[in-house]
Amino acid sequence: MKKILLLSDTHSHIDDTILKYVHQADEVWHAGDIGDLQVTDTIKKLKPLRAVYGNIDDAQARMEFPLNNRFFCEGVDVWITHIGGYPGKYNQAVRQELQINPPKLFICGHSHILKVQFDKTNNLLHMNPGACGIYGFHQVRTMLRFEINGEKIEKLEIVELGIRN
Repeated sequence: MKKILLLSDTHSHIDDTILKYVHQADEVWHAGDIGDLQVTDTIKKLKPLRAVYGNIDDAQARMEFPLNNRFFCEGVDVWITHIGGYPGKYNQAVRQELQINPPKLFICGHSHILKVQFDKTNNLLHMNPGACGIYGFHQVRTMLRFEINGEKIEKLEIVELGIRN
């Protein structure tokens, strides 16, 4: 069983509240738009990190993290990318692979809109944790946390970090 903290769109921001949740997780997954690599460096000192780069990330972030990160966590096939879209409106860059070889859990960021939705067509769970940074149009800073237990994704929880200032 692994406790996962899923975040995205930090845009160079990390604070003690985010770090409190990092400490409670077994692994942290970042769905892109990291900004300053101090964010991921700080997380990596505390917990194992899986991340992808996003559209605002510089060459240094793109050298350290992939565009797509597909892996197994316990018995769950996971695919993280930054710009992935939503069920029925997937980004063209991922659409065909999702149809041919769908993961069990598809994660993206980019929109700053928290959304968890089961995709019946591709038989996968789609997650977007929203944005936990302080830059963007979102009003409330959010993350997700959940557990992966064998092949089960369970105990999904929305973490609200307050109003974006």
